[in-house]
Amino acid sequence: MNLNYIITDYITGKAVRNVGPEATRQLFEKFLVEEKGYDKKDIKVDEELIVQFKGEDYVSSIDLIVFCKEKALMAITCVAGSIGSYEREILAGARLIYDYQIPFAVSTDARNAVFMDTLTGKTIGKELDAIPAKKDALKQIESIKYEPFDQNRKEREMIIYRSFNIEKINI
Repeated sequence: MNLNYIITDYITGKAVRNVGPEATRQLFEKFLVEEKGYDKKDIKVDEELIVQFKGEDYVSSIDLIVFCKEKALMAITCVAGSIGSYEREILAGARLIYDYQIPFAVSTDARNAVFMDTLTGKTIGKELDAIPAKKDALKQIESIKYEPFDQNRKEREMIIYRSFNIEKINI
């Protein structure tokens, strides 16, 4: 392996391969900490998500999950291509990963972002400024109601997530 492709993850300090959207993720991690005021410990990297399809488990991960007051606030996918192409994937991931829906889903290329309400699927903003700073999130989180995802829709949502996320599965 060419060592030029190995970089240190900004949040975890672990060595990672600098391929695909990794450069985007590194820029966005720095943005969350240096511009938006989150602590590194507020951000989980590559949080595992297992979905079932035709009776089999498919292991994947969500790029970043930002926590506030020990509750997940945002699920984020970092992409090298069109951020709009990944909106549906991250919405599904934010609905499935925990026993509650993560309130916000974000698709970003670190220059722009689509910031969405997970419960409704509606876009709240289409720029990096839409991402709440930690000081604002600390106020917001007090009024957010965490809801489980409708079990009757779960299988369909897993199919959607797997379909959009096929390139990450079993890496």
